[in-house]
Amino acid sequence: MPKTEMYIRGTKVRQELMGDAMAERMASDVYNDPLMEKFADWTREAVFGLLWTRPGLDLKTRALITVITDTATSAWPELRIHLRMARRQGWTEDELGEALLHTAGYIGAPSVREALLVAREVFAELRAEE
Repeated sequence: MPKTEMYIRGTKVRQELMGDAMAERMASDVYNDPLMEKFADWTREAVFGLLWTRPGLDLKTRALITVITDTATSAWPELRIHLRMARRQGWTEDELGEALLHTAGYIGAPSVREALLVAREVFAELRAEE
């Protein structure tokens, strides 16, 4: 894929959100074949390049919105990724837990329960990595 301006901007913000270790792990574990490489290229341009770099919201707020939408859509693998991004942007475990609990009245307890179980695992992994 040609490296457009949006691709370059997306790569930069993706790296900032994920950090080197997570970006490298995803490159070797998920995006390590031609099919998934195309998806990775598209997300760098369309998602990270166009959405995450828009004016109007900071990365911290966007990270929280993404955690909530992952929970609302039961996107558990993505929630694992986005919880890590949210922590890197400065959200605490308590704040993320409260945000998830708040959504229970709007999207339902079963999804929030699963999100909290995912968060518990991710937070334990992050603490062990420190």
